[in-house]
Amino acid sequence: MTHKDAGNYAGKRRGAKLNEAIAARIKKKISDNRISCAEAHSIAAALNVDPDDVGTAIDLLEVRIIQCQLGLFGHGKEKNIPALPDKVDPGIGPAISSSLVNGRLACSAAWDIAKRFNVSKAMISAVCEKMKIKISPCQLGAFK
Repeated sequence: MTHKDAGNYAGKRRGAKLNEAIAARIKKKISDNRISCAEAHSIAAALNVDPDDVGTAIDLLEVRIIQCQLGLFGHGKEKNIPALPDKVDPGIGPAISSSLVNGRLACSAAWDIAKRFNVSKAMISAVCEKMKIKISPCQLGAFK
């Protein structure tokens, strides 16, 4: 959702029911009605649930997700994607291209590629920016 949708995140989760166990964990982690991507993923890991389930609860609670680990949103007015260094493993571009679905790279695929090439998640975003590839869907459902 975009900034104009702030305060109406639950609207994209029509019919979803709030998981109270997930909601309780989220409420412990929020600050100024915000939660970081990393904190949301740590909740998913701790409860052994899908990150989208945590994202659903975050949306139903009308909490804003910040500090995307890929650098895509929640870092102020600008994205937090680093500049590409002069040397980038030449296998990253083809790995991204072979992982596209409908011309986009899933957040989970970006994470997998970062792990495979031992680079930061934000570096994968930087390569995607250079290749003009959008990263979507978000594992937490931020772009639904």
